[in-house]
Amino acid sequence: MADHRHLLTANLELSVPDRDHDVEALFRIWSDPASWKHAPELRHLEPSTTADWLNRTVARWERDGLSYWTVRRRDTGEVIGSGGASRHITGSWNLLWRIDTSQRRRGFATEIGRAAIAAAVAVDDSVPVIAWIRSSNTASRRVAIRLGLIEHGERDDKGNGVIRIPYADRAI
Repeated sequence: MADHRHLLTANLELSVPDRDHDVEALFRIWSDPASWKHAPELRHLEPSTTADWLNRTVARWERDGLSYWTVRRRDTGEVIGSGGASRHITGSWNLLWRIDTSQRRRGFATEIGRAAIAAAVAVDDSVPVIAWIRSSNTASRRVAIRLGLIEHGERDDKGNGVIRIPYADRAI
């Protein structure tokens, strides 16, 4: 199996998060209210929330061989977000892209999504790759469509009453 811990795309460097060095940069992004217009309840209000998220993410790398990356621009080395594919509670792959609002509209989410889908399929192609997106999040819905994912109607993805639209690479 290929090692997906560190990948380079056309514009981005994708790497396993560093628990000691990525918290500050990722907290800045994950705490930005403008970044959470469609899901304000998920915004990180304390750096400890981001540190906990990073710990879970790194543990998934160790357990599953794939999870979310810290995303840096190749030209500057600046941390501009996180994204990738991690196991969902259903066993499928969950796609994520969280980009600094100042870096949006440059194709970075699509670039992360393509790398994540390829990595997820390489690690385990027996389960779908799914981006769970709120219907109001038209920008992420457009990214899912650009990635070639198929809309499967509104559903409760975690059994918690939050309705999202799954966009998947196959039937779910």
